Amino acid sequence: MRKIYLILPILAGLMFGSSGVFVRTLTENGIDSTTLLFLRFSIATIPLLIAILLTDRKLLKIRLKDLPLILVCAACIVGLNLCYNESMNTVPLSLAATLLSTAPIFVLIFAYILFMEKITSRKLICMVLAIIGCMLMTGALESNITNIPLSGITAGVGAALFWAVYLMSSKKSIESGKHTFTILIYSIIFISVALMPFTSFSQINTFVSINPLMTIIFLIVHSTFSFALPYIFSTLSLNNVDSGASSILMSGAEPFAALIFGLLIYSEVPTVLMFCGFLLTIIAMIMLSRQDNVKN
Repeated sequence: MRKIYLILPILAGLMFGSSGVFVRTLTENGIDSTTLLFLRFSIATIPLLIAILLTDRKLLKIRLKDLPLILVCAACIVGLNLCYNESMNTVPLSLAATLLSTAPIFVLIFAYILFMEKITSRKLICMVLAIIGCMLMTGALESNITNIPLSGITAGVGAALFWAVYLMSSKKSIESGKHTFTILIYSIIFISVALMPFTSFSQINTFVSINPLMTIIFLIVHSTFSFALPYIFSTLSLNNVDSGASSILMSGAEPFAALIFGLLIYSEVPTVLMFCGFLLTIIAMIMLSRQDNVKN
């Protein structure tokens, strides 16, 4: 049974890595960023709610004092998705996913500033290696390739920043007795309601009218496979196997999946230096996760 739980974070990473395909397809068909997020989160509430009802209905209970942290998590999810979508639309999918995977660096920095947690020499080395890897992936050291937009790189870093804040906020909420599913379901409900005034339902109607059956299936698959299922799988894994092992498997699977999708679908072929930067960053993040695992 443990082997199944070890496969789940890999599947979650692969699914997260596929999100660029959905984002680019919807963007190319006239769906703006806020409408895209509304579609993703509103549809995702259904499988997440089913998962909660099958797991434990008590997870739907919240206290009034839980709302501030849940709202912070919701704001971080919106910021993360807006930045990540922008990054995936403007830079190679592998670079966008790799930039997102550097979130643990920001977690370390925030933990040092807010809680005075020590940054060891090994952690510092991992951080430097990851930054060097990202620089190689941007092609900044190569003159024979097309320049990658700075806006896309900035958006990718912003996504990692929001992801780091979300991780710290959700951890705080979990320490107070809340389950991951509870935090997530109420976060996306709040997000869906908040995004309604900014959602273009005419864009949705235009997209669905292209081929009602296929487009509706596409939207369901988009929300389920690039958001709901990855969170469900990663949560099940974290609850049944070591958290360090789970995070290591997922941190390697997502950028790898994004690299493969970008290569096969969009012909995003990395140069030798870019691929070396990709490997360097992933190895650095795995080493960082592994160190936290040993410490725990």
